[in-house]
Parts: sequence; structure tokens; C-alpha cells
Amino acid sequence: MKKIEMTTGSLWKNILLFSLPLMLTQLLEVLFNLSDVAVVGKFASYQALGSVGSTSTLVTLFAGFLIGMGAGVNVAVARALGIGSEEETEKTIHSAFIICTIFGVVVCLACNLFARQMLEMLNTKEELMDGAVLYLKIFSLGMPAMAIYNCGNGVMSAAGDTKRPLLYLTIAGALNVALNLFFVIGLHMAADGVALASAIAQCVSAALIVAHLLRRKDSCRLDLRKLRIHKMASKRILMMGVPSGLQNAIFAIANLFVQVGVNSFDAIMVSGNAAAANADTLVFNMMAAYYTACASFASRNWGAGNKDRILKSFYVSLLYAFLTGALFGGAMLLFGRQFLGLFANEAAVIDAGMDRLWIMGFSYCVSPLMDASIAAARGIGKSIAPTVIVIMGSCVFRVIWIYTIFAYFHTIPSLYLLYIFSWAITGIAEYIYFRASYKKCMAETQLW
Repeated sequence: MKKIEMTTGSLWKNILLFSLPLMLTQLLEVLFNLSDVAVVGKFASYQALGSVGSTSTLVTLFAGFLIGMGAGVNVAVARALGIGSEEETEKTIHSAFIICTIFGVVVCLACNLFARQMLEMLNTKEELMDGAVLYLKIFSLGMPAMAIYNCGNGVMSAAGDTKRPLLYLTIAGALNVALNLFFVIGLHMAADGVALASAIAQCVSAALIVAHLLRRKDSCRLDLRKLRIHKMASKRILMMGVPSGLQNAIFAIANLFVQVGVNSFDAIMVSGNAAAANADTLVFNMMAAYYTACASFASRNWGAGNKDRILKSFYVSLLYAFLTGALFGGAMLLFGRQFLGLFANEAAVIDAGMDRLWIMGFSYCVSPLMDASIAAARGIGKSIAPTVIVIMGSCVFRVIWIYTIFAYFHTIPSLYLLYIFSWAITGIAEYIYFRASYKKCMAETQLW
């Protein structure tokens, strides 16, 4: 499969060619959880739908952290490839697989040991609790495999190959849907069945990507005999991966408070929110492909010394993400009921879901200024300050909003409007920081 050129050629063309397979890959990864919600909502009950939906914030939190670690691996490997060091590339890759696997195992253990306590903190409805606990425990068994897959995906995308991960996830995604239907319809399971299907599919996707990396003949080849922690390579991975993972987790942590607000309404509203939240996940993951491209192109060109292409990569990625958010946000406004009908049968649940979509559909296109600025800053080695800005703008601000604006009005619109305001404020701050960092890096000659 032809690799994408990052340091030469048209950025408009290459970023798009890089992002489209990655976008489909992101969407298929979302389908692991989305198909769970769809199958239980259509073939089990709205209680089962609510149980799965009640775990969505926690699943997003932990999965987001592991995906962020993979993004950190992507930046670190892209930098090593950009400066043309095979030795550093090899050390980075083999250190990354150990680090990501460790994080995946830790997340799995945390979910299995503290599932009920975490769900109780979210004020999960008692009628949904047992199903939610069981779903989270079983789903988390696939977390180590998820960590390995995202690590391998980061390596391959850094090398300009975004098509093979798409192929592997297509296979795993098809298996996931088939197993969902088999367990729920054939074996009459509910939340536990779709969780088991997702865990199995995660393991398959990880096995496929590892098998490919073991067969490679270039500097991105994985050799199990060379797996070890290299100090400097590990430091770079952690410096990029942990802030990136925390950035994703921070959004989920902030959304924990949003979930508490949603849980203050009845079970119908909780189920409607769970169905509508799938639109957020779909749109955000489509836009996330451009953020990965932004970080990859910025890091690769930074390593190669092509600093003028860094800013161009940022603006091209930002525009593509904005157009994607506007297009699919508008589609959700027009076809929201049909979309929600994929996950629920009850009219009341669909009505509750539309309360969310009417606000979020106008909000999606605001978020790229924040996320693209963060990705570009990460591409030039700046990861800590953007994470601090996100904590203040997208976590602290949202908590304040919930305990002031939402507490006063206690309506669904007053809850969901916090997203567009927090994205706008954080986006402006992140853009200012990136431009200042870019100007500084233009005057530097030493690579980060």
C-alpha cells in the first residue's frame, strides 16, 4: 500500500488522503460501542440500552486515554522518522508497545475492581446498575488489546500507512456486529453479550496489527526479542502520550459531571441521551482524523526541518475539520430522528435524544479550533501547557457551569449549551498558545 508523503507535495491532497482512511478507522472503532447500543436498544430493552449508555462516559474516559497514548506514539515515531534515525525509531516503537500494554492492563484492572463504585459516583439509576456494572467489567477485558491496537495504529500512521489499520478494524468491526447479534438474539443475552462481543473484536484487531508489524522489513518492524524500555525513547513517549491521553480523559472527566446532570432526570431521558451521544462520538472521531494528521505532519516536518509546512498543515487540517463538523452537524439536525431510530424504538426516547441533537448539531464546528491547535502544538513538542489550558477551559469551566447555570435552570438546554461555550473559550486560548510556540520554534535550530 502506497505511503503518504508528509514532507513534500500538496498538503491539501496528502492530508486528505492521509485522513480519509484514518477517519474510517476511527468510525469503525466507534462502532464497537455504537453497535452495542444499537443491538441492545433494538433487540433487548430500553433498560439494557440505559445500562450500556450509563457506562459511556467511563468507557470514553478510559478508551480516550488509551487512544491518546497511541497519538503520543504517533508523534514520537513521526519525529524519529523525520530525522531519519532508524535506531531511534526502533527504540521508540519497542518501548511504546511495553508502555501501552502496561497502561491497558492497569485500566482493565481498575474497571474490574471499581466498576460499581465508579458508576455509583455517577448516580447511575438503581434499575440500570447491575447491567451497567456487568457491561463495564466485561468490556474492559478488551482494554489491553485496545491499547496495543492504538499503539500499532500510531506507528503505522506515522509511517504514512493509514489503510492497513482500516482494513484490520473493518474485519474486527464486522466480527463485532455479528457477535452482537449472535449473543443478543441467538443466546438472549443483553448488556453482557454486547460487551463480550466488543472485547473479542478488540483482541482480533490487536492481533492483526501486531502480526503485520512483525512481518515488516523496514525500521517500523516489531521484533518481540527487542521489547524493552529505552529511557530517552520512553521519556518522549510519556511526554507526548500521557498529556495526550489526559487531554482525552479530561473531556470524559468533565462529562462525568454532565452525566450526573443527565442522571438527575428520568430513565427515558438517560436512554435518549445515550442514543444521541452516539452522534457526538461519530462526528468527533471523524474530525479527530484531521487532528492526527495535523500532529503527524507537523512532527514529521519539524523533524525534517521543514518548519514552514507546520503552519500550513495546521490551517489545512483546521479547515477540513471545520467543514466536517458543519456538514455532519447539519445532517444530524435534518435526519436526527432517523439516526436515533437506529438505537431506540420508543418515541419518548427519540424525543429526549432530539433535545440534545438540536443543540449539538450547531456546536460541532466550533470544537476544531481547540483540538487542531492542541494537535499542532503537540506536533512541535508542546504537550503540557495545552493540557493545562484544556483542564481550565473544558473541565473547570464545565463544572462551574453545571453548579451555576444548570443548577439554576435545571433544563436539558441549559446543560448542553456548556459545550459550545467551553469549546470557544478553550479554542481561542489554545490557538494563541500555538501561534506563540510556533513563532518561538521558527527561531530555534535544535529539535525537541
